[in-house]
Amino acid sequence: MKFRNSAHRDDPEINLIPLIDVLLVIIIFLMLTTTYSRFAELQINLPSAEAEKQLDRPNEISIVMSGNGQYRVNRRAVTFTDVPAFSQELRRAGADLKEPVVVINADSTVTHQAVVRVMDAARQAGYGQIAFAVEQSTK
Repeated sequence: MKFRNSAHRDDPEINLIPLIDVLLVIIIFLMLTTTYSRFAELQINLPSAEAEKQLDRPNEISIVMSGNGQYRVNRRAVTFTDVPAFSQELRRAGADLKEPVVVINADSTVTHQAVVRVMDAARQAGYGQIAFAVEQSTK
């Protein structure tokens, strides 16, 4: 006696079409929600301000930096050899001032490293208040 069913059974198979549909929906969702940014294409502009020009403050040390490497401290030409020497120049400029504020006027072509060196010299001179002068925007 044969108790087996004479009908041939098919092996179970996995239907891949719904799986592919779900994966495509997930990929489309990820593509739409992801933001792509490239740091190499950042275009920055120097800051500008719309404030009125302030009068000269008596406790201010003004540092002007040009793109070709010229430095002026309180309208007096100074050569920048290294940070400690420039720090001494800043101490001389602010010797008779009470809690001076260092104002950095940097040209747009001055490197970031040059500004950081001036800030380091101001820190070594003991001046903790540093401000940056910006160009007034025109309307």
